[in-house]
Amino acid sequence: MNIYVGNLPYSVEEDELRRVFEEYGNVTSSKIIKDRYSGQSKGFGFVEMSTREEGQAAIDGLAGFELDGRRLSVNEARPRNDNRDRGGRNRGGGGDRW
Repeated sequence: MNIYVGNLPYSVEEDELRRVFEEYGNVTSSKIIKDRYSGQSKGFGFVEMSTREEGQAAIDGLAGFELDGRRLSVNEARPRNDNRDRGGRNRGGGGDRW
């Protein structure tokens, strides 16, 4: 199960995030999303748990959990839509012309 984790302290590293979730089961991956230019955390990430049951236990146990003074937002990640318009710009090059 893929889990979205929001409101992360900017100082948290992937290993620490993994340790928090390992109390609820086997973590297959943990990823903190970072700004591509500065390398600074964007304050959210994803944790992949081996089974749906472990993932749900982590969601139930960690929703509202306080980590370094911030209450985590924890829920099942929605599937990524790779066809979304990134950056809010039209993709045809022409834009809106009237």
